[in-house]
Amino acid sequence: MQFDDKIGSIQQMLTETNIGVLRRQAILKELDIHKGQTIIDIGCGGGHLVEEISKSIGSSGSAIGVDPSEFQIKTAKERCKNLSNVQFLCSDANDINIDENSCDAVTFTQTLEYINNVDEALFVTKKLQKPKSIFVNISTLWNFFGFHGPEKELNDMMHVIYRSQKHPMLPVQLNGKLEKQGYTNIKTNEIPFFITRKEENSFPKFHEILMINAAIKKGVSQDLVQKWQDQLEEAEEKGKFAFTVVSVLTSAFSS
Repeated sequence: MQFDDKIGSIQQMLTETNIGVLRRQAILKELDIHKGQTIIDIGCGGGHLVEEISKSIGSSGSAIGVDPSEFQIKTAKERCKNLSNVQFLCSDANDINIDENSCDAVTFTQTLEYINNVDEALFVTKKLQKPKSIFVNISTLWNFFGFHGPEKELNDMMHVIYRSQKHPMLPVQLNGKLEKQGYTNIKTNEIPFFITRKEENSFPKFHEILMINAAIKKGVSQDLVQKWQDQLEEAEEKGKFAFTVVSVLTSAFSS
């Protein structure tokens, strides 16, 4: 996904919502971090997870954030400017310039589903990892993502326009891809959310903004976009609104 400043800022706001925090906590728990480790976060965005990793590994460790967006890297550096054990690289996942066998853990959040060649990214990633080190990924089951309440045809159109993932159901395929690369002890854990109110500064509210932006860019009329928004509001008022998202945490160990 390409982020301009506006979309990048909203993406960072998403990571600060309750859903963003809960997903980050799930990653940190699965990583089982120890002092002195080197951990790389690929697709680090604004650096929220890198910041928390940095504080967990201590001054003898190294937290590395990688993102192809200069805007995201710039804001991540600002967030972590007072942390001495942090490094950021503006790079694609397939072209990370660090030593092989140097990382105790690697993590992705909502990144792999946007990469054209996931197998290549996993191959490159695995070479960065030490033997027996952990891989942790969170991806969304995008077929089950979205708003419920507006009329079906209009609602479906808004969701189809919004979906730009190369692999919208990546968790279904990821276990097999990891096995192919030689990963072991592969396990998954679903992280579902069912939300019935669209509060300000919430995960669904920010996705509503992003969906509107995508629709307008695709040439959908302002009137039609407003109609969809009005139907969302009406559904919420009548108690017929829901927002659903199912994330899947996948972890594995390198051989």
